[in-house]
Amino acid sequence: MTIRGEGSNQTSIQQGLAKAWLRFNGQSTIAINDSHNVASLTDNETGNYDYNFTTNMASINYSATANAQDTTRRDGVHQSLEGQATTDVKIHHYENNTKTDAVRILSTIHGDLA
Repeated sequence: MTIRGEGSNQTSIQQGLAKAWLRFNGQSTIAINDSHNVASLTDNETGNYDYNFTTNMASINYSATANAQDTTRRDGVHQSLEGQATTDVKIHHYENNTKTDAVRILSTIHGDLA
């Protein structure tokens, strides 16, 4: 379905919607604060998380973004594309080139569902 966007431009509602998103606490006992299309969250090791989709993506060619906040300052997060699959995505959080747990991690997925 397309609708009129800005000016006379047309935009696809289906293509523009987030297909999954997640906000979670990455320290101590991890906990999902809120999510959409997320079946489960796994704490693999320090700074290494994996979340599974409720409904899989159509291919691995989706856009995965993430950001994080640690205890001392706002910091970047590395989204491991090597671990990106149609069923799940892996998030690695680094501070000073060392994997660390983050206070808060947010991730959004755009692409086509299976």
